[in-house]
Amino acid sequence: MTAPTITAPQLSLARQAADAALAVLPTSHALVVGDPAVPDAGIVIEGQAVTARFSGPASGEVVVVVGQDLADALKESPLGELDLTAAVRPALEAASRVFGPVVLDPGQVMEPQVALSALAAKEGSVAIPLRDGDDVRAVLALSLSPWPSDDPLLAAATGGGVAQRAEAPAVSRRGGLDMLHDVEMEVSAELGRTRMSVRELLSLTPGAIVELDRAAGSPADLLVNGRLIARGEVVVVDENFGIRITEIVSPGAE
Repeated sequence: MTAPTITAPQLSLARQAADAALAVLPTSHALVVGDPAVPDAGIVIEGQAVTARFSGPASGEVVVVVGQDLADALKESPLGELDLTAAVRPALEAASRVFGPVVLDPGQVMEPQVALSALAAKEGSVAIPLRDGDDVRAVLALSLSPWPSDDPLLAAATGGGVAQRAEAPAVSRRGGLDMLHDVEMEVSAELGRTRMSVRELLSLTPGAIVELDRAAGSPADLLVNGRLIARGEVVVVDENFGIRITEIVSPGAE
């Protein structure tokens, strides 16, 4: 059986996708893009994989495998366990956007070997190791069917076809919790809560007032991914509501 080959357009686009993903991937190491190859067992690292499908001018699947250090940092964050998919999604989006204005699925967490093996079974799969010297610290893998090529119609669909590889951006060397500093989290403010029966909910009409479990003037809660981190007073900033922090809640105190 003949081993699958990677064409020149695949190589160029795969490297562009890896460069784009690496620019926004949380990491505790200064990584560089390695040589694209067909996914195999030799490229699997210890950690977690996030995989998502995308569709648009090009359709396919993208997988990002991160090391166990990032998975552990997210799990043991002072803010509580953070979502790995949300942390890695900017890298998934950046890689898939190389192929045009695509729509990316929410994605799911998988074991690296399972994710890469499933991708390797598909036609047109490529894996790009992200290296720290001789060590592979992360992996970006892609599968497209078909891959864009030098064909003018395909080149127009993906915004210019195959471009020259850009130099991998410098990534500062960070460790521990610092690698999470650029991870985007959803922050919300909560004025109060109440409990209502289904009958009461169905009876609500415009103009109805719902009484909350908090006295007027009491501080509002600031939550990250549903976890209380601070309290503050409601203010108005340029016609928008805001929260002036008055108290930082210690982990576990909530």
